[in-house]
Amino acid sequence: MFAFLPSFIKGPLAVLGYVINTLFWFPLAVGLGVIKLLLPLKAVRVLCNWVLDRIATLWIAINNANSRLFARTRWVVEGLEGIKRKDWYLVVANHQSWVDILVLQRIFNGRIPFIKFFLKKELLYVPFLGLCWWALDFPFMRRHTKAQIAKDPSLAQKDIDTTRQACEKFRHLPVTVMNFVEGTRFTQSKHDHQQSPFTHLLKPKAGGIGFVLSAMGDKLHKLLDVTICYGKEIPSFWDFISGRVKEIKVSIRVLPIDDKLLGDYVGDAEYKARFQEWVNQLWAQKDAELARLKAK
Repeated sequence: MFAFLPSFIKGPLAVLGYVINTLFWFPLAVGLGVIKLLLPLKAVRVLCNWVLDRIATLWIAINNANSRLFARTRWVVEGLEGIKRKDWYLVVANHQSWVDILVLQRIFNGRIPFIKFFLKKELLYVPFLGLCWWALDFPFMRRHTKAQIAKDPSLAQKDIDTTRQACEKFRHLPVTVMNFVEGTRFTQSKHDHQQSPFTHLLKPKAGGIGFVLSAMGDKLHKLLDVTICYGKEIPSFWDFISGRVKEIKVSIRVLPIDDKLLGDYVGDAEYKARFQEWVNQLWAQKDAELARLKAK
């Protein structure tokens, strides 16, 4: 409707829409989070989480409508067939920009259970959103580096214990757990520094999804392998809300989560090596898929 406006006007108007939408739902979301904290009963938690998931779905739906007002982005999405609102999913995706999260919310909102992802502990202090994420049971993690774990191996077990505790909250209602396997946003400098064997991707970090599958693999039904392509330029958040992104391509593969993907990622060295090899193969396929999308 307002896509004809210049970008320097569309951006602030879009931000205003996002802020008003967030402030509208914030008191109710945090209030339900406090009720869960003060009344830690299973029935209360399940009911509050059901309501919170509906609130979050409406919040995203309004954000999506807000973005449509100011952009004429062409969306090319492949592979949405066969996904269901009542299934339990693990989503893995390449990571290039904060826009990736908006893309995932746009294409999956209302089609699969509300997406929850692991956040750095520092993000708890983001105004308004931090408390909303807390109320919605988003897991906040204190990330340990390989050097820290090498110095104190017990930190690896601490990571899996934290993941397991977070995932226990997801067992009562269908949920989608999302992980950016690269662990950070793609840039050419990071790619060169890593000497990544992939053309369009950073090296994958298997630990994140390995911990999730170790913690709740018996509940997750399917894996959604999502490849996001923006073309030549990776857009910023401001580019997206200002209507500067002309086209977004997304490819989705629905993969089974079978026994070969389940095991003890921390305690079973053979399983860990096998799982890391599987992730590397998945990433090689994703690299080829990204090349295909770029060439279309």
